[in-house]
Amino acid sequence: MLSVERYNLILELIKQKKNIRLNEIVEELKISEATARRDLNFLEAKKKIKRVHGGAVLVDTKEEDIDYKKLINIEEKEIIAKKAIEHIEDGQTIYLDAGSTTGAMIKYLSKFKDLKVVTNGYHYINDLLKLKNIEVYILGGKLKEKTGAIVGVTALLMLKNFNFDISFLGTNGVDKDGYSTPDPEEVIVKSEAVKRGKKVFFLCDHTKFFNKTFINFAKLNDGVLISDTNIPEELENK
Repeated sequence: MLSVERYNLILELIKQKKNIRLNEIVEELKISEATARRDLNFLEAKKKIKRVHGGAVLVDTKEEDIDYKKLINIEEKEIIAKKAIEHIEDGQTIYLDAGSTTGAMIKYLSKFKDLKVVTNGYHYINDLLKLKNIEVYILGGKLKEKTGAIVGVTALLMLKNFNFDISFLGTNGVDKDGYSTPDPEEVIVKSEAVKRGKKVFFLCDHTKFFNKTFINFAKLNDGVLISDTNIPEELENK
């Protein structure tokens, strides 16, 4: 079993029970006590759980950091990324949001010619610069260290100067009221990126269906949802 799979299974167990003992993890996952301890140490370092004597309890965090996001739902993100690039054509200008799902698209952009890519994803600059076929523009503004996103009014003002053939955005949740995120400073950037795109695609794996976080940045009919699985009728663009 891959370590990422174990992390997800441990988190699911803790979510169900609210707290869990080390021996329960060993029995449920059929792993050694040493492996269980290492996994719990990793999850605690990522502030997903809190270690207590003999086990762990769940920590309710508003938003995971980018390093953790890259580790979870990897297969789902690959499916979404491959679907998303089908909408890109040579010579286009695209916006890539700072999310880990949009980041999964980057390695597939090498197949296109003369792309211009604008992003607020600080963590993805090095990956983008390795692609010799594109021009890369990064927004300036406040760096949100936890997620690697550049946010706030300064980023918004810069974003207003661009026009995109396609805007690709991630989301923390989607329900009947639209797409949402925990951070108000990120909302103003996401909302403007939606306005600047001729076409807009929201990239969202099935685990975020019917989740509602702090503030909405777009309505369902502002773009098309791309996911790793069939999209529930309640979440379709109508």
